[in-house]
Amino acid sequence: MKHRIVVLGAGYAGAFAAGNLARRLSPADTEITVVNAVPDFVERMRLHQLAAGQDLTFRKLADVFAGTGVRLRLARVTGVDPRRRTVAVTGEAGDGELAYDTLLYALGSSVADHGVPGVAEYAYDVTGWSSALRLRERLSDLAGGGTVLVVGEGLTGIETATEFAESRPDLSVVLAARDEPGSWLSPKARHHLRRAFDRLGITVHEHSGVEAVEPTRAIAADGRSLPADVTVWTAGFAVHPLAAVSGLEVVGTGQIVVDRTMRSVSHPDVYAAGDCAYAIGDNGRPLPMSCASAGYTNMQATAAIIARLTGGEVPTTGLKYHGNHISLGRRDAIFQMVDGDARSTSWYLGGRTAARLKSGVLTGAGWGIAHPTFGMPRRRRRLADAPGRAGVGVAA
Repeated sequence: MKHRIVVLGAGYAGAFAAGNLARRLSPADTEITVVNAVPDFVERMRLHQLAAGQDLTFRKLADVFAGTGVRLRLARVTGVDPRRRTVAVTGEAGDGELAYDTLLYALGSSVADHGVPGVAEYAYDVTGWSSALRLRERLSDLAGGGTVLVVGEGLTGIETATEFAESRPDLSVVLAARDEPGSWLSPKARHHLRRAFDRLGITVHEHSGVEAVEPTRAIAADGRSLPADVTVWTAGFAVHPLAAVSGLEVVGTGQIVVDRTMRSVSHPDVYAAGDCAYAIGDNGRPLPMSCASAGYTNMQATAAIIARLTGGEVPTTGLKYHGNHISLGRRDAIFQMVDGDARSTSWYLGGRTAARLKSGVLTGAGWGIAHPTFGMPRRRRRLADAPGRAGVGVAA
């Protein structure tokens, strides 16, 4: 019987991992299935562009995995039973159950409302395909102008506010920040950011944490009213409680606790990658939720899965966070390097050069997703316990 590998989620972590597993493991011994709720690969790093009204084409997952041997199941995951090694799903084909021998959990994250009243009812976000399209439609209703309030001073908030201000100069864009936007950046990078806000006409309310969202305004912690035709919530991410409910060991955020190889510390048949993994980086600190972290963790997880299945030594891949790359519209950006303790260094790159670099990163990530196996190799590894086989063999 073939070894069944099930990958939950086809985002940056899951799609890359599935392709890498298909590329390096023999189909004679393994069966790889990817479960995803939507039929497209959603480039999450571009969703603020989609919401701003730009025309983007996302790749169909059926095309991405065509010819790779990876099976695609379009469905939403409703449960995981680590004891029985099964995953419950629901989709257009109805309810179903998938059995696995190895599970890679890569379901990512969604918006975190932090319990703030009114966020779920009245705020918009750019953390998913459907939510970005919902915001896009709402912004299209403001053809005569209006005020868009972006709540949150992190990477997503900055990129969203600047994208909207550049793409829709008819709108008044306001950023509500609990602290100073980009407070973690170096002094020169913070100065560059402030100049970008001024150039784009963005109004910034610093030290203005939002305590409630209403249909036409937000209420700051000091009681001030921040008028808004549209409120966009970018104040953090949260993972689905599914992992915690399933009995996997998680931390307070709901992220799965993994060892250095991305293996669940409570269930050795389960691995995690991307935002849903609580992984400790090389600096001894948890990796932040980011596309970069998704890349590091999926590479480590797939390397460990392949090594353990084929009887090899488990390698360790680097888990070092190098810096922040922040788009400021289409023609400006900031790339901020960080040191080993994740503190910003004095060096940063800004302007059109940084924007071209960010565009190259996005293009490269898209190309990698479109070619998940990077061309199938002539030889792929057989499983160590395959009948009459050990180590490396010719793929069937």
